[in-house]
Amino acid sequence: MSKQRVLSGVQPTGNLHLGNYLGAIRNWVEEQNNYDNFFCVVDLHAITVPHDPLVLASNTLTTAALYLACGIDLECSTIFVQSHVSAHSELAWLLNCVTPLNWLERMIQFKEKAVKQGENVSVGLLDYPVLMAADILLYDADQVPVGEDQKQHLELTRDIAIRINDRFGKKKEPVLKLPKPLIRKQGARVMSLTDGTKKMSKSDPSELSRISLLDSPEEIKRKIKKCKTDPVKGLEFDNPERPECHNLLSLYQLLANKTKEEVQAECTEMGWGQFKPLLVDTTVAALEPIQSKYNELMAERTYLESVLEKGATQANEVAINTLNRVKKSLGFLSI
Repeated sequence: MSKQRVLSGVQPTGNLHLGNYLGAIRNWVEEQNNYDNFFCVVDLHAITVPHDPLVLASNTLTTAALYLACGIDLECSTIFVQSHVSAHSELAWLLNCVTPLNWLERMIQFKEKAVKQGENVSVGLLDYPVLMAADILLYDADQVPVGEDQKQHLELTRDIAIRINDRFGKKKEPVLKLPKPLIRKQGARVMSLTDGTKKMSKSDPSELSRISLLDSPEEIKRKIKKCKTDPVKGLEFDNPERPECHNLLSLYQLLANKTKEEVQAECTEMGWGQFKPLLVDTTVAALEPIQSKYNELMAERTYLESVLEKGATQANEVAINTLNRVKKSLGFLSI
């Protein structure tokens, strides 16, 4: 029996952080041998908000290098850049033409980001869930690793696929495969260091809110030293009145590869003065091999570019078949 296919990706907007790693990439690595994997650097999504064209390409290469440095294995995974496969943009347009506008207007993340951008909000920001649907559907993905906050996007993807199949497919020959969410609860939502009620994000204006995978030991120490805590004695999980405490203990648990019970037993009697240095040392140790491998890869730009070139070729072979299938079902002339 062939392996099920998984599709996922990260935007190349700034350095990847612990939330990206613990919430997504490390899970990809741990489970990659079980699937046929397509991991994309979604650079087209990166321009749905104001971006700096002078760093987009370098950030894209950095993100690809971090995929490899974190342990993505090319024997079972394909790494490619979204804009290198033109079928993403073309399928997105076809899907646009069957997606009701009100489906997009109700998307929670659009509402939140649109408030921040005001009158500068772009059509791309409204429409990026359709591009995300195209990303997933192009590869006949069986499962898509998503966090709880992204389930709405996958539900939209399924709704669009169902609409295409109902309108243009045949009963026993659906045009598009319906993907399922692959949700891993542990580490699925890493929170900000400055506000334990908000998700760790690259868009947060404060660098102190996140630890990037390429932060130096000194930067990690500074950020953890300044991270938000509380005056309550003792450390504990799952107290809704202590979100920062829960978040920092969870980070330690994940980075130290310990169980919740082990961490609770170890840290219950600790104060922040004892715990923070422990978290610093654990974080530095966990990121050191990633940073070391990343530096090796960035010194071999030709190799990195060859990986992405091969990845684009492999991705295009799959994507073009899906695109042609959709175009045929919609009635386009083929030559």
